[in-house]
Amino acid sequence: MSELKLEFVGKQVKDMYGTFMGKVVGIITDTDGSIESVGVDCGSAGLKQLPYEQLLVQGDYVIYIPRWRLDAQKLLRQKNLTLQRIKGLQDIVAENDLMKDDAELVYLKYEKRLNDLGEIEKSVNEKLQARLNELDTENRSIKTVLFDAKLQFRSNEITEEAYHQISTHTNELIEHITIEKSEINNVKMRLTQQTLENIALTPRLPTTMSTSNTKAATGESSPQQLESTPTISTPQLANADATEYSPTDNPAIENSSEGKIITKATKRESDSDASWLNQVIQND
Repeated sequence: MSELKLEFVGKQVKDMYGTFMGKVVGIITDTDGSIESVGVDCGSAGLKQLPYEQLLVQGDYVIYIPRWRLDAQKLLRQKNLTLQRIKGLQDIVAENDLMKDDAELVYLKYEKRLNDLGEIEKSVNEKLQARLNELDTENRSIKTVLFDAKLQFRSNEITEEAYHQISTHTNELIEHITIEKSEINNVKMRLTQQTLENIALTPRLPTTMSTSNTKAATGESSPQQLESTPTISTPQLANADATEYSPTDNPAIENSSEGKIITKATKRESDSDASWLNQVIQND
């Protein structure tokens, strides 16, 4: 058995918020030997197969990263890049109006991409809201256990020490839920703010090229997306495609001030830009 596989077997699994899930008892591999999933004994919940791309080994534990987080981070990255490229096209046209026709052809490509991302965003928001509903249900269940323990203590059915142990464990679970809910609301808010209007722009492209992207960029997000809450960092995942949130994420737009600063174009720069645009059009 390879060292990579041995890293998983026998380790305890917990989610990234600290809640224990079970113990790794086996690994499912593909025909080429690569890991597809990891089998985790979750007690009365049975054996669960967790996707490899959502796992990482950290010391004596295997950390499970929720799917919503990976999907949301991928969407944030793709949407931001698309908006930045549209902004770049607008900057090019602002510097050289003669390139308007070529730029509009390229713009159609990114406008379609933005519309596609708008549909993906709706799906992601539905998953985020479903997870928030699950967390609310879990939170009520945990609080019921805590309240019942307090009642048992007051009626002298359990000792004060037992009550404090129950209180400590249930409060930890409630804290985990609170952190995850904060992250989800933060992601929803960031998706809402990722629009062309929130990116510093030079003069816009003609109206025919700029009116249809705003609605697609917002994905008709709900008012709950405006809530601003902190996030926590994610360690590097075992899978190379997995990305991480920064512990210092600001609720403002990601990379809103990034991108090249376009200086006043000389004739040589204009010719270079035209060559680049034509190459993109031909390769599209």
